[in-house]
Amino acid sequence: MGRDKALLPYRGKTLVDYVAQQVAASAGSVTLVGHPERYRYLGYPSLPDERPGLGPLGGILTALGATPADWNLVVACDMPGLTASFLGQLIEQAEAGDADCLAARSETGLPEPLCAVYHRRCRESLAAWLDSGRRKAAGWLVSQRVAWHPVTSGDWLRNANTPADWDPPPGSPAREERHG
Repeated sequence: MGRDKALLPYRGKTLVDYVAQQVAASAGSVTLVGHPERYRYLGYPSLPDERPGLGPLGGILTALGATPADWNLVVACDMPGLTASFLGQLIEQAEAGDADCLAARSETGLPEPLCAVYHRRCRESLAAWLDSGRRKAAGWLVSQRVAWHPVTSGDWLRNANTPADWDPPPGSPAREERHG
């Protein structure tokens, strides 16, 4: 993207603030994992990565190490299509099941480790995965006792990875959402 995706403008606020509001409405609280000094002004608790440089799995490890809750919703800050209703469904399904995590799976069948609900007991296996030198988030996820939440419609898993993703063509629904 060439800049911090979390701080992209979205619906009169930053993208991270919009996503955090959806998480707070569905889970009851929010903690950001990232550079605390960068996000302090948003008013959410923020944790530095416990093991910097490990990408998304490092963030999940940090979150699971800092939580008193059994179940923890983990989402990326670059998913403007997430809604509190959708995230609430994930949490309810995870709590009702017997898996160690529940993750969204896209229409193409790809797992989405950064739109998932993890039991904190996953932390030990995640630490071992990272200690072995592995970094692939989807690889770790499928090694767990995971339940899947298929996403067959909607815009929930769309993310903004490139300027083209973020600046859709005029008249498109995604552009209207961004500026709406």
